[in-house]
Amino acid sequence: MKAELRGNSQSIPLQNPNHFTTTQSSISGALTGCLSTLDGACIEKLLLHCASALETNDVTLAQQVMWVLNNVASSVGDPNQRLASYFLRALVSRASRVCPTPVNFNTATGGGAGGGPAFHRRLMSVTELAGPKVPPLLNASIEEIGHRLANFAKYRDVPFEFNIVEVGIPQESSSDILHYDLLLRQLNPSQLNLRVDEALVVNCQNWLRYLPDEQMGSSTSSNLISCRDSFLDMVKNLSPRIVTVVDEDCDLGATTGLASRITSCFNYMWIPFDALETFLPKNSPQRIEYEADIGHKIENIIGFEGIQRMERLESFTKLSQRMGDKGFLSVPFCEETVKEVKTLLAEHASGWGMKKDEDNTLILTWKGHNSVYATVWVPHAVETWENSMSN
Repeated sequence: MKAELRGNSQSIPLQNPNHFTTTQSSISGALTGCLSTLDGACIEKLLLHCASALETNDVTLAQQVMWVLNNVASSVGDPNQRLASYFLRALVSRASRVCPTPVNFNTATGGGAGGGPAFHRRLMSVTELAGPKVPPLLNASIEEIGHRLANFAKYRDVPFEFNIVEVGIPQESSSDILHYDLLLRQLNPSQLNLRVDEALVVNCQNWLRYLPDEQMGSSTSSNLISCRDSFLDMVKNLSPRIVTVVDEDCDLGATTGLASRITSCFNYMWIPFDALETFLPKNSPQRIEYEADIGHKIENIIGFEGIQRMERLESFTKLSQRMGDKGFLSVPFCEETVKEVKTLLAEHASGWGMKKDEDNTLILTWKGHNSVYATVWVPHAVETWENSMSN
């Protein structure tokens, strides 16, 4: 499926190939046939073996696999090697926390592994500021987005205001944990200063992934609901005319185990690494910054569990089911918007493309593979009212 990247079968010499032929190593049989050509498929297999060893507290095997990965991984190598280096760091980070006995996993790797959300009114946008690494023409800060929207509104002669409502987090609180209750408390008309003469549009860009999906409530209560569903209920209660959801098309939800997360993450994260290889030189500060940001996400996905694992991407298929269950209906983008985005991509972002799903979804693709989805939803009551008016 990923021949553009993972088809690379360049041979990578190992410093000590006998490491696999020892009687203590249980990975030699499983990896027979791929050690001479350590491509993406073999690297993925090594990562899964390491994860399995950590899950079963097999410290010796985990160290052996990490040693091999360290021989393969390189932060300045090809996309496979660079991606492997960040996964190795994530596994080392996880191992340092979950292993029952103190072990220096940096020995196995040669020591080489080593602003908050905002709410807007009128166009209420809930976004994660870093965002996925998409084409530069589509990548902008929240302030830049506000400036562009203001200019567009002025061009269309539409009254427009752009305000950021910052959520204050207690100073004594850990910066690693989002205070979901404080964030959700902002979702009321008075706090957002909504007015009756306004049509509310809610934009959720790279945001739902950070809301826990475990059902919460007392053990005696039959009305358990996740924070993610609670957020969507609150949005619906604001009576928006339109809700847009934009995120990366990858399944890393609450119910996925470590092996499944490694597979999904490895098979998705090759996209930004391959795209950066195409657009930016290896020594580019911008590329180094982008890759480091992706590396932090990989470490959170692989290295942490529970509330500390904040990266919980949801595939479009599951998002669509969730939105339907919460009483939202999917509506199509206007053809003018679709045509404009396709034109921009064709002119300025070779390799990136866009396709329109049968469920009214726009999907940003890299060399034909799904990367980011964009969807538009309306509450069921709004759809019913508009249909009655048209009839």
